[in-house]
Amino acid sequence: MLTFSTKAQEVRRRLIFNKDWKFMMGDHPAADTPAYEDSRWEQVSLPHSFSIPYFQSPDFYTGYGWYRKYFTVTAKELGRKLNIEFEGAFQVAEVFINGKRAGEHRGGYTGFSLDISRLVQAGENVVAVRVNNIWDPALAPRAGEHVFSGGIYRDVYLVITDPVHVAWCGTFVTTPQVSRLAATVHVATEIQNQDSIAHAVKVQTVIIDKAGKTVSQFSSVRTLAAGDIATVDQISPVIPGPMLWHPDHPHLYTALTTLYVGKRRVDEYTTSFGIRSIRWTADQGFFLNGEHLYLQGANVHQDHAGWGDAVTNAGIFRDVQMMKDAGFNFIRGSHYPHDPAFYEACDRLGILFWSENVLWGIGGSDRQPEGYWNGSTYPTDEKDRAPFEASVEQQLEEMIRIHRNHPSVIAWCMSNEPFFTLQQTMAPLRKLLTRLVTLTHQYDPSRPAAIGGAQRPLDSSRIDKIGDIVGYNGDGATLAVFLKPGVPSVVTEYGSTTADRPGNYEPGWGDLAKDSGRNVYPWRSGQAIWCGFDHGSIAGSRLGRMGLVDYFRIPKRAWYWYRNHYRHIPPPEWPVAGTPAALRLTADKLIAGTDGTDDIQLRVTVLDNKGTPISNSPPVTLSIVTGPGEFPTGTAIQFNGSSDIRIQDGQAAIECRSGYAGITIVRATSPGLKPAELRLNFKGGPAYKEEITPRVQNRTYARFTREKKGKELQVFGRNNPTSASSQDARHLSGYAADGNENTWWQAAAGDTSAWWKIDVEKRLAMEEIHISFPSKNIYRYSVELSEDGRHWKTVDDRTENKEAVQESTIRLHGIIAGAVRIRFPIPAYAKLADVTITGEVKE
Repeated sequence: MLTFSTKAQEVRRRLIFNKDWKFMMGDHPAADTPAYEDSRWEQVSLPHSFSIPYFQSPDFYTGYGWYRKYFTVTAKELGRKLNIEFEGAFQVAEVFINGKRAGEHRGGYTGFSLDISRLVQAGENVVAVRVNNIWDPALAPRAGEHVFSGGIYRDVYLVITDPVHVAWCGTFVTTPQVSRLAATVHVATEIQNQDSIAHAVKVQTVIIDKAGKTVSQFSSVRTLAAGDIATVDQISPVIPGPMLWHPDHPHLYTALTTLYVGKRRVDEYTTSFGIRSIRWTADQGFFLNGEHLYLQGANVHQDHAGWGDAVTNAGIFRDVQMMKDAGFNFIRGSHYPHDPAFYEACDRLGILFWSENVLWGIGGSDRQPEGYWNGSTYPTDEKDRAPFEASVEQQLEEMIRIHRNHPSVIAWCMSNEPFFTLQQTMAPLRKLLTRLVTLTHQYDPSRPAAIGGAQRPLDSSRIDKIGDIVGYNGDGATLAVFLKPGVPSVVTEYGSTTADRPGNYEPGWGDLAKDSGRNVYPWRSGQAIWCGFDHGSIAGSRLGRMGLVDYFRIPKRAWYWYRNHYRHIPPPEWPVAGTPAALRLTADKLIAGTDGTDDIQLRVTVLDNKGTPISNSPPVTLSIVTGPGEFPTGTAIQFNGSSDIRIQDGQAAIECRSGYAGITIVRATSPGLKPAELRLNFKGGPAYKEEITPRVQNRTYARFTREKKGKELQVFGRNNPTSASSQDARHLSGYAADGNENTWWQAAAGDTSAWWKIDVEKRLAMEEIHISFPSKNIYRYSVELSEDGRHWKTVDDRTENKEAVQESTIRLHGIIAGAVRIRFPIPAYAKLADVTITGEVKE
C-alpha cells in the first residue's frame, strides 16, 4: 500500500506509482469496487504487459485485463488537487477510484492525466483500471506489422498540486532566435485555476544552464477567474553565447516555472529543453543550427525480449545508447509515439528523432482476419470513419503536447505507409492527411509535418507532397518518380535484411544499393535503416528479425559494420566453435533501483578452458539463488538454441528487475560447464526479507497461439515493393501492383532477359497467384517463387504457351514463399497489368 503526505516545502509532488499493483487477466465484473476480493490476483509492478513472458510470437492474447492498487490519502491532501498520470496503456483504459469512474482513454501510445480529487477520501483508497487491447475498427491504429499487447506498459504517476497550477504537459518552450552568438527563449505556460475564487497569478520563469547557473529570468501576471485555464506567453531577453544542442554536444537547459498567488508560492514546474534551430530544404537537405547535417539513422520499435512492450526507462536508455554507439545520429520512432523516456534519452545522448503518429497500414491485404491489425488503413465502413478520424487527431494532438519540448524532435510524422488502404478509401484518407498537416502547424508551428512511407500510390492520387517533408520506404528511395520530389525528403526505411545472430558483417543496403554511392544526392536529407532491433511482429519472424541488434539486445555483426563505417572502430574478433568449459556472467551495471524505471541487463557468454569466448551454444539457465529480483519468466529462465528463448553464437541475455531492495545472487549454469555468479544490489525499498516477502510468481513460457477458424486467407500484392529487369518510362514496375488494371508494367525496349518481381514482405503459404495482362494476347512466361529472395523455384512454366489470354490463375496449394518473380522469354510481351497473391501468413 502506498502512503504519502505533503511536505510544506513541496508545492508540487510527482510520485512514481508503479509498485504494488494486482493484476488479473480477463474481464471481472465489480472489480472496480473497493470491497472486491483480489487476494488471488497476481502481484505485479509496472510497467506490465498482458503478454509477459513474450518472445516474438506473431500471436498474443487479446481481451481484457484488470489492475488494482491501494493507496492512502491524508485529510490535508483532500484540499489539494490529485491527478493520476499514465504514460501509456494499450489500448483502451477505463479508470475507477473507489468504485467511481474517473475517466477513459482510447489510444495505446499516448499518455493521459485524470483529475481524481473529488473521488478520493481520507484513509484507504483503491484505483482500478480495466484495460483492453481488442482490435477496434474505429480506433487508430487499424493495422501494423508489430504486436499489440495489452497492459499498463509505461510508468504511472500520482501528481499533487495546489488548485492553481501548471496544466499537464503545460509548457511549450521554443527558441525563435538561435545563433552561436545569441538566442532567445519563448515559453508558453498553460495555467489552471481550479479554485472557487479568482486569483492574480504571477508566472516567473528562470532559465538555468547545465551547470546550474541562471542565464535569464522573466515574469508575467495573469488574473484567472475560478475554473479558468489560460496560456501565458513569455519571451526571454537575449541570452549571449548559448550552448547549442547538437548530437555532438547535446547541451540542455532547464526552464523553472514558478507560480505565485500573492506572496504564496503555489507551483513549480521544470521543463528540459535545448537551444537549437532546424531547417529542411528540398534542394540541400537538412540543417541543424545553420549547418548541413546528413541524417544517418535507424528505425526503432519499443519491445524487448521477455518483457514485451513493458520496458523500463533504463532499457530504453540502453536502446538509444546502442544506436548512438553504432554511429547513428537519427532515429525514426516507428510507428507510433514512443515512451517519454525515449525522447529524453535522445535529448541527453544526442540523437535526432522523427516522432510518428498512429496512422499506418500493413501490406496490402483485401481481407481482415477478425481481431488482428491487418485491415485497410482507413475504415471501409462509413459508421467507423468519424470516430476513427477523431482518434487519429486526438493522438496526434497528445503526441505533440507531450513531446514538444524535446530538442531531439525534428519532425512530426502523420503516418507510415497509409496507402495500404482499399482503393475506395483513398480519397478520404488524403483529406485526413491534409487535415493532420494543418493541425500540426496549429499545435506546433516550430516543426514541419511529414508524410512517412509515401512511396505509393504512383498515380495522380500521390500522397508524398501533402506535408512539409516526405519519407520514402524501400523501393521508394530509388523509383524515378520519387527520386527528386521537389520537397524536403528522407529515406525513412532501407535495408530489410532478415538474419539471426550473428548474421553477416555487411550493411544490408537493400534498395539503396541501386544508388551509386547510396547517399550522393545533395537534396536528400538522410536515410534510416530498417531496423535497429529485432521485434515481435504479427507478420512473423521474417519481418521481426531484421534488426542490427537481436531481440535480447545483443548486436549482430551488421551493427559492428555500421560502428566501423561511421565511428571507425574495428569489429571484435568473432568467436569460433570450440570445446565449452565454463560460463561468464556479466551485467551492464550491478546496482539498480526498485521503482519500475530501472533494471539490469545480464549477459551469459560460453568460454573454452582458456577463458576465450566461443560460438558453441549449449542450454543455459539463469536463476535467482537468493534475494529479490525477477526475470520475465519469474525466478529462473532457460535459454536454448532451438527455443524462442534463445542462446546463439555463444551468448544469451535478459533483463532483470526488482520491486524490493536487497542483495541478489544470480547464477548461470549449464550441464558439464563451470557455473558463474553475480551479486546485484537493488536499492530503494521496501527491503526484501527472506521467507517473508512474497516470492515472484513463476511464469512458464509457452508460445501463445490464437484460435483460428480454418485458414485465414488474405489477398496480397497491393502496393507491395516491386522491381524489374527494366521498365518503360510510362509503365513502371509498381503499376503491376497498384490494383488498377488500366495501368501496367512494361519492360524497356531492348530488354532481352525481362523479369518482374514482387516482395509481399511476409512468409506466406501461397494458395494462388492471379495475373492479368493489359490486353488479350499470347503471353509466354514462367513463374518463380522464393522464400529468401535468393533461391528460386519455378512453379509454373508457360514459356511454350500458344493460347491467347488476358488473365491467368496459378494454383499453388500452400507453397511457402515470400516473393514472386515472373520471367518473359519474348521481350515484346513483357507486360503485366496486375498481380495478386492469395495466401496465409506463416511463422
